[in-house]
Amino acid sequence: MRIRVIGGGLAGPEAALVAARMGAEVDLYEMRPVQMTPAHQTSDFGELVCSNSLKSESENTAPWLLKQEMRRAGSPLLACADASAVPAGHALAVDRVEFSRLIGETIAAEPRITVHREEVTRLDPEEGITIIASGPLTSSALSQEIARLTGSEHLAFYDSISPIVEADSIDREKVYLAARYDKGTADYINCPMTKEEYEAFLDALLTAESVEAKEWEKLDYFEACLPIEELARRGRDTLRFGPMKPVGLRDPRTGKTPWAVVQLRVENLRADSYNLVGFQNHMKYGEQARILRMIPGLEDAKFLRYGQIHRNTYISAPKVLNRLLQMKEHPAIFFAGQISGVEGYTESIATGMLAGLYGAAVARGKTPEPVPRGTALGSLVRYITEADPKRFQPANITFDLLEPLDEETRRKVRDKRERHRIQCERALELMEAWLHAGHRFQVTGHRAP
Repeated sequence: MRIRVIGGGLAGPEAALVAARMGAEVDLYEMRPVQMTPAHQTSDFGELVCSNSLKSESENTAPWLLKQEMRRAGSPLLACADASAVPAGHALAVDRVEFSRLIGETIAAEPRITVHREEVTRLDPEEGITIIASGPLTSSALSQEIARLTGSEHLAFYDSISPIVEADSIDREKVYLAARYDKGTADYINCPMTKEEYEAFLDALLTAESVEAKEWEKLDYFEACLPIEELARRGRDTLRFGPMKPVGLRDPRTGKTPWAVVQLRVENLRADSYNLVGFQNHMKYGEQARILRMIPGLEDAKFLRYGQIHRNTYISAPKVLNRLLQMKEHPAIFFAGQISGVEGYTESIATGMLAGLYGAAVARGKTPEPVPRGTALGSLVRYITEADPKRFQPANITFDLLEPLDEETRRKVRDKRERHRIQCERALELMEAWLHAGHRFQVTGHRAP
């Protein structure tokens, strides 16, 4: 029983580890460093190129529910994330370097996984089980092969990367530590702005020089990850109700809430660098340095990485995939991660986990039972496989995707938080039942730490 997994980002290593723990021999392919992408800086497994956050850990939120289901199933990469977590209030954020190191160490310790550092350019459904988890930066050659195999048009959107600053270059006299609404510990550095400072910053953003797009590129941003200059063009208060929202971030030094706030989140366990939360942008590097240094506390900031933009590719999953993440036309081919139409780190790992589980079962000649619709995992898969193809766009896990409560419960329970609690409780019960029915990752030999 042998499975080929293509991609060394998040979904690929997760799929490989799960399949190996189910007893499959796995060939894991990653083209870096033989061929790099426009966004990656290393050849490490699980390199995070955008934020370092796997989103909320607040109980009874949709991201929390998804992670809880994955933890109960035994997700290898989520275990690596938990082990490399850095302080981030009520979010799960990781030390990028440590996270990648742990993934690499776990893969190296798994004897059933053989790593191949080469680009895959050919797909043959007759050659056994293949899990395609090549990510949003799939190479041109593999993209063309996927387009040939799927027979459907590829879609593309553009995603942005937030800047990172050196911790020692932040003026601590002008900033303060706080978490929104005091949830969790005060792990975020907050750069407060007065109305006058905000207006001047906004004017600079609106006149900033952007990186020129190539003629063949169509800027079609993912709505949930818009560059700050694009948000600024939507209205003068858009940023104040978005990434610069001051609500819940009272300045303990003054007792007042600033007009606007820029939040910085720690990048690693050493706390020697911070990223500007939600400050992905498409400005030229010189413009970024000039404009971002207008932020109080960042006047002398040293940028370890500027924001940038890159092309993301994904398939039209509702046309191509079934509930097991298999191709409808070629059931030996599975898709996972962002190329399958999910958005977000946790969602990518989640689909990798399921593809590894399903792929290993099919390789043994079994027909796996899909994860229940009422779970966060099942709801995510249902969206990407059953959405309207004409309106399909990558999605994060949200309560909108979860199975709605019945009419009687909705009538009795008016409070939204209580409704969410009930949805989460029911989802976890369904998840436990599914796992106890035999879908928990079985250990068939050596298990990596």
